[in-house]
Amino acid sequence: MKIGILGGGQLGRMFIQEALKYDDEFYVLDPNPDCSCAGISHFTKGDFNDFEDVLNFGKDKDVLTVEIEHVNVDALEKLENQGVKIIPNPEIIKTIQQKILQKTFYKKHEIPSPEFQIIQNKHELDFPLPFVQKLNSGGYDGKGVQMIFSEKDLQNLWDLPSVVEKLVNIEKELSVIVAKNESGEIKIFPVTEMVADPKLNLLDFNICPAEISQNTQNQIDEICRKFVAAADSPGLFAIELFLDKSGKVWVNETAPRLHNSGHQSQEGNANSQFEQFYRVLKNFPLADVDALGFSGMLNLVGGENSIGIVKYEGLESVLKIPKTYVHLYGKKETKPGRKMGHINVLANSREELLEKLLRVKSLIKVKNQDKKSEKTEISK
Repeated sequence: MKIGILGGGQLGRMFIQEALKYDDEFYVLDPNPDCSCAGISHFTKGDFNDFEDVLNFGKDKDVLTVEIEHVNVDALEKLENQGVKIIPNPEIIKTIQQKILQKTFYKKHEIPSPEFQIIQNKHELDFPLPFVQKLNSGGYDGKGVQMIFSEKDLQNLWDLPSVVEKLVNIEKELSVIVAKNESGEIKIFPVTEMVADPKLNLLDFNICPAEISQNTQNQIDEICRKFVAAADSPGLFAIELFLDKSGKVWVNETAPRLHNSGHQSQEGNANSQFEQFYRVLKNFPLADVDALGFSGMLNLVGGENSIGIVKYEGLESVLKIPKTYVHLYGKKETKPGRKMGHINVLANSREELLEKLLRVKSLIKVKNQDKKSEKTEISK
């Protein structure tokens, strides 16, 4: 089978790495010839936001999917009409890639999501402080999102189509990954607990299974049920959630693809999100997703003032720690906040897991090589 992927980043790379144990061909469309997937796929340089590029890339594929949602949906719709299988379907990708449509979708299908107002420009704002502003399109990894706490902050309001949303009094940030194949089989991964980097506004590390009550689990199960029924599409979806101080669960947003919050499943679950996604694309029986114990993931991101050819300081020290697994993304150059890899950790208890995650974090730094080393590297 020819499997086409729009986007050649680390999610596609890890998916292909997992799926190479099967007999399929993997094709990738990405504008960067040095992207993470380039060396392990049939690579095509092109823009996944361009109608013609997507149309030409997808027309001879047996199934076409995405590892980033910001793609040309019009081309996907045309390919679907021409008989190409698109997973997930173009309609749900379009809904999710626009925050306004996504929030409207939750409201229509009675999926709990914080109170909001849709604005086309800053002059339409009529919403009480404090709130979070989310740009309608283009937001990714914390970009296109800002907190507005005070009257003074209002001067920073973006004058663009947006969703403004009530701030939740957060107890925990959670995530759940749910998969559905074409036959209608559904599997839900154990809920993970996410800890964000306050400076970068992206995931720092996560913990699985999350420490939550049965009531919280029941709310999440109901959210998954409603979402899958409303989406009406095969696919693998990551639903990011807030648990508030009163015990209510709210949907923050959803990704129609593999997700950073599921990386610990590579070693921490009976099967990973990447194995599950492959089975979704092939309409195979879905895999067992039970947690094997306590697992967690630490993101490796470029350090402050680190720009240039990457150097992983402390990697050997990390590799000495038992049940610790390094995954690098094949990116040659680092910059502040750029995701360069992650490290998965297994433990016998939550306490041991947190201790190991913090230990790993203290040992490893993502930096750039000094100028002398960089020149040596370039000359090779």
